[in-house]
Amino acid sequence: MRALAKLYLASSNPGKLAEFRVLAAASTPSIPTELALLPDFHSLPAFEENAPTFAENAAGKALHYSRLNDGLIFADDSGLVVPALGGAPGVHSARFAGTDATNSQRIAKLLGEIHGKTGHDRDAYFVCAITLARRGRAIAVVTDRVEGEILEAPRGSGGFGYDPVFYFPAQKKTFAELSADEKNEHSHRGKAFRKLLAVLPTVI
Repeated sequence: MRALAKLYLASSNPGKLAEFRVLAAASTPSIPTELALLPDFHSLPAFEENAPTFAENAAGKALHYSRLNDGLIFADDSGLVVPALGGAPGVHSARFAGTDATNSQRIAKLLGEIHGKTGHDRDAYFVCAITLARRGRAIAVVTDRVEGEILEAPRGSGGFGYDPVFYFPAQKKTFAELSADEKNEHSHRGKAFRKLLAVLPTVI
């Protein structure tokens, strides 16, 4: 039996860890995998996520924290891209309406920006980039995305962020209307994380 691969998430967010654990449990990794939050995260020097792309933010964060801990460190960055808005909200998805804005306020700003646009001008996609690093060296970088479109009004009560206005044609539902299992199967984060688990045997 292969040794256990213990991966530390560069975050202090137990909700994000729980989401990745659900994704891992629903997968069949080639190597037994355990996920945990990076110990003493709050006491470590912070990393400023100010790069222009998701991949650069994920890589920068993973590399930064891997220099402060000898373990396998992974970090992600994700968000919504609307090409007709020049790629916004993009890497600013979480702070699109201000650093302390609620999900409802972010959605309201997005709908205001896209108001009056029709057809392909409402096309959008979610992106997730994940980097795995060890001792200041990136050993895996994976990305994935899911295509959809922005509705004119929210639908559904599940999910978070922009999920209520992100319509996923393959399921004829918004992300907020998908079940947890459906979202894990189709989401950008689920797809990217499964890619990471798939490459683990070749990089560690």
